[in-house]
Amino acid sequence: MNARAATGPRRRLVVLRHAKSAWPDGVPDHERPLATRGRRDAPAAGRALADADLLPDLALCSTAVRARETWELAAREWGTPPPVRLDGRLYGADVPELLEAVREVPEHVRTLLLVGHNPGLEELVLELAGDGFDDTLGRVRTKFPTSAVAVLVWHGGAWHELGPGDALLTDVVVPRGKKD
Repeated sequence: MNARAATGPRRRLVVLRHAKSAWPDGVPDHERPLATRGRRDAPAAGRALADADLLPDLALCSTAVRARETWELAAREWGTPPPVRLDGRLYGADVPELLEAVREVPEHVRTLLLVGHNPGLEELVLELAGDGFDDTLGRVRTKFPTSAVAVLVWHGGAWHELGPGDALLTDVVVPRGKKD
């Protein structure tokens, strides 16, 4: 890990790929809703975050329907959801665009949730992780499926300082809801 990762307060970036989406005929990509499985998995992701004490101080969410629905269903699992910022830059974003949005986050935010899309999220996790616990890096390299959650921890005074290799990938989970 970079030396910068060992100084400053602990911060957590929680990356959530939107849940499984539907592909209705004639619906533009940005407007695609969640599929039945996605509507089951998104609340499971919210419960997993609560169970792991990973509730964010702020959420940044893509404006795409499937990402917004993932956020809404996950956040319903918490007593008081944090503020959310819908950000059109997160739809189809690559690593530089995602980092730009993260680096604009106010300094008082200690845990940030980023809800968006692949391949950008997977690439962001791999770019920021200087190391990982157990097989977390290998799992992200292999596949970062819908509803996947990656937890990156780093130490820094402000989000604008976060850079490549600064974080430790502490966990990767793929919560799944139960079929009725």
